[in-house]
Amino acid sequence: MDFPRTMKGRRALGAVAVATGLILTVAGCGSGSGGEKPSGTSSSKATAKNGGSQRHDSSAPAADQVLAQVKGGDVTLTVTSAVRDQGGFVTVSGTVTNNGGQFWIASNWRGDERELSRNGASLAGAALVDSKGRKKYLVLRDTQGRCLCTKFDGGGVAAGKSADWFAQFPAPPEGTETVDFQVGAMPPATLELSQG
Repeated sequence: MDFPRTMKGRRALGAVAVATGLILTVAGCGSGSGGEKPSGTSSSKATAKNGGSQRHDSSAPAADQVLAQVKGGDVTLTVTSAVRDQGGFVTVSGTVTNNGGQFWIASNWRGDERELSRNGASLAGAALVDSKGRKKYLVLRDTQGRCLCTKFDGGGVAAGKSADWFAQFPAPPEGTETVDFQVGAMPPATLELSQG
């Protein structure tokens, strides 16, 4: 038996084992698939106008990052996502919570246009405002006038309950990074757009 040759073989196997271990460790740390999302809120701010109040919720669950939160009466509107998609549109989503003691009807969220009245209690009247570009973007609609947005079951949200919502808009130009989300009598919520 050749002792130097055996030692070289053992060293080679040891090096392969160490390299494999390092590769697996780095892949496990860098994959980001641990299901954790950054905690806290982004630098976007919720603005309060028209007598509404603003609130940043730092105790929000890590699963939903709060971009903005505004209150109007007994209703709290929370925005958790504002994503610019490759198809040329922006999808904004979040939750609406009824903190009051009665059923909340989303009637003034459906918009004033005659075409939008068929959407019922929905976010059809929502808009994105690009103050830098001086443009207002309305909710996208299909050829029959139905909005690409949430329509609330039963016309609203029960007392003490929350409902998820979304609305899609034409995308502002690429240089636009911040927009105001407006719906009904709620104060505008300033959002930072992210890339999808």
